[in-house]
Amino acid sequence: MAGGVPEELEDRARGVLAGLPGRDVDLFVARLRRWWHDLAEGLRGPYGDRHDLARWLERITVVLAERYRERAEELKLLDLERSLRPDWFQDPAMVGYVCYADRFAGTLAGVGERLDYLGELGVRYLHLMPLLAPREGDSDGGYAVADYRAVDPRLGTMDDLERLCGLARSRGMSVCVDLVLNHCAAEHPWALRARAGDSDHEAMFWVFPDRELPDAYERTLPEVFPDFAPGNFSLLPETGKWVWTTFNTFQWDLNWSNPKVFLEMTDVLLNLANRGIEVLRLDAVAFIWKRLGTSCQNQPEVHELLQALRACARIVAPAVVFKAEAIVSPAELAAYLGVGRHHGRISDLAYHNSLMVQFWSALATRDARLATLVLGRLPTKPASTAWATYLRCHDDIGWAILDQDAAELGWSGFAHRRFLADFYAGRFPGSFARGEVFQDNPTTGDRRTSGTLASLAGLEDALAAGDPDLVDMAVRRVLLGHALIFGYDGVPLLYMGDELGLLNDHRYLDDPARAADNRWLHRPAMDWELAGRRATQGTIEQRIFSGLAALAEARRRTPQLHAATPVEVVNLQQPQLFVFMRRHPLGPLVAVHNVTEQPQHVSPMALYLVGHDHPVDRLTGAPARVDHGGVVLDPYQAVWLTVPDR
Repeated sequence: MAGGVPEELEDRARGVLAGLPGRDVDLFVARLRRWWHDLAEGLRGPYGDRHDLARWLERITVVLAERYRERAEELKLLDLERSLRPDWFQDPAMVGYVCYADRFAGTLAGVGERLDYLGELGVRYLHLMPLLAPREGDSDGGYAVADYRAVDPRLGTMDDLERLCGLARSRGMSVCVDLVLNHCAAEHPWALRARAGDSDHEAMFWVFPDRELPDAYERTLPEVFPDFAPGNFSLLPETGKWVWTTFNTFQWDLNWSNPKVFLEMTDVLLNLANRGIEVLRLDAVAFIWKRLGTSCQNQPEVHELLQALRACARIVAPAVVFKAEAIVSPAELAAYLGVGRHHGRISDLAYHNSLMVQFWSALATRDARLATLVLGRLPTKPASTAWATYLRCHDDIGWAILDQDAAELGWSGFAHRRFLADFYAGRFPGSFARGEVFQDNPTTGDRRTSGTLASLAGLEDALAAGDPDLVDMAVRRVLLGHALIFGYDGVPLLYMGDELGLLNDHRYLDDPARAADNRWLHRPAMDWELAGRRATQGTIEQRIFSGLAALAEARRRTPQLHAATPVEVVNLQQPQLFVFMRRHPLGPLVAVHNVTEQPQHVSPMALYLVGHDHPVDRLTGAPARVDHGGVVLDPYQAVWLTVPDR
């Protein structure tokens, strides 16, 4: 044994790599030894008791060596650079942008032509929404993948994707794409072979001869889309069998208890990495392991499999980082960055869904106490990881408010969730928001929300009213939210169009393939004519765009915002304020956010925490406004307070 790797496997890998420069071979073997324990340990739990694990480890090792052999020299150099600076994605200069390639610029080539625009916003991370070849017709926004090795032909080809990655990399931008782990399209070749009776491929899915087991599972399974995809299983008319379909009838859940699925998806992952993808968003990852009598989410094997997948990427393409798409309860969130024995060994990034929910809750109530309570008790994440912080994304907002958290404030969790859904649908008296309810489930009371950031923040309502003061308040809310995600712990993600204040787009109702899914309300096509107004002084677009560009620049020059610097939520006993602190060797940063339309006088305790009576606001670079021993905030203002530079 050499570093835990069986000698025969090390020899097998060297054989696959024969002909490469000796230094390349040695480097691969060194990484294989370094990450072998994570790989073998991660697979032992899911597969060790039921499969010949040694045989599968051999097959995986061969695939890893084959993909490494294909890796371009430019990418191998990037691997080395990232190995020397593994915190590259934690740097304060990292700002992300999320878009659909077609709705942003038509094609992948078109995206490449718009990189200068993203550069104006300080973007260093570009997430292109699902672009792998989907099924025809409804594809759940691209998440029903029919071919993991091809790009949607309407966008271009795999070669176009590779060229775009190279162009972005030359400008210091890392490209992120989605890898859907839980399911593939019913039209994927694996599923087609399963339909045709191929037992090996049928075993890659959850297929049942009758309803006995599906009914047993269904007793504890939630429904993701109860309105248009009730239940979790679908009948296959041609065979009379039932297949597991968590999301839609045309999305077949992969059976990760079969190691062949792990092997195939590892190969897919590494193929994307070899095309130049630097960040992989692991979609629906919480669902990949099924266990009877549970919700079939967040099972322990999920984290073991993620650890093994991450080890495979570290061996072949260490420049690549993982981002877990796990929209789970606050109590389960940190596990996707690694806790306990998985500490720092799972994903590098994970979505901070709770931060997003708490921002909108505080904005609606003008009360940050729930945010202070919930965010203040989250486990500390590993120092080597980062949150992906965001206000909006392509999806709906699920009001993940726990009953026990609300009860600590004397609130009803059920009533508060209903209030938020009503408020952001514009149904609550005095609401400034214009959104729509998504997936109203009368059985559970679950109601989610669709709408663009600007419309939810009040801009659409204010423009309709023609009231400049209301417009001003709406823009302040937009900038306040972005100050929060830019200053919090991780990589802030801008959702396409939010930098211009794009409003709800009701044209989706004219498309029969989309009309039943109101999430298309907040997936408008980019308005490049409107984008041209970003340089015109006094326009809404200029105010928001320049405000976000200034935030990116302020973030870049604030070392306290490195993602290894932990967040400490601070309770100043002022419900109108959400406050957190980042302790750093250069001195602390105290961020204060006024979630109301009224000016606020901040407790002198904030100055005590900063350690200076006249701190600098890093957002403006100027001294903060101090009156009677406390900082004064305008409506919806945020400040990043530090000691003055010496």
